[in-house]
Amino acid sequence: MDQPDPCALASAESPAGNSGRQRDSLFLLAQLHVEGRAEPIAVRVRNLSAGGLMAELPHPVPTDRAIDIDVRGIGRITGRIAWQTAGRIGVAFDQPIDPQRARKPVSGTATAKR
Repeated sequence: MDQPDPCALASAESPAGNSGRQRDSLFLLAQLHVEGRAEPIAVRVRNLSAGGLMAELPHPVPTDRAIDIDVRGIGRITGRIAWQTAGRIGVAFDQPIDPQRARKPVSGTATAKR
């Protein structure tokens, strides 16, 4: 089965252009696991689309590395770092996701008592 080109998927997230893909601006904390690094990196996810995300991170990481990231409401997502610039990275997912799931409430069973 052919895999989509990760750089093409992340082009909507690139600071240099916008391919017209729908993306949500948001602020989520997540743990990014980068191939070749033992410890995860705490990142702030700022944009999320079906094909990728843009996140802020405290220090540079190599591009074209395999990653996985745990995003609230969605779970663990695999992909590759497609671009990096001044404290931000673009990630292209291996498989499309539903970005709206990240916006759903964390606890769906809480009810108010009267």
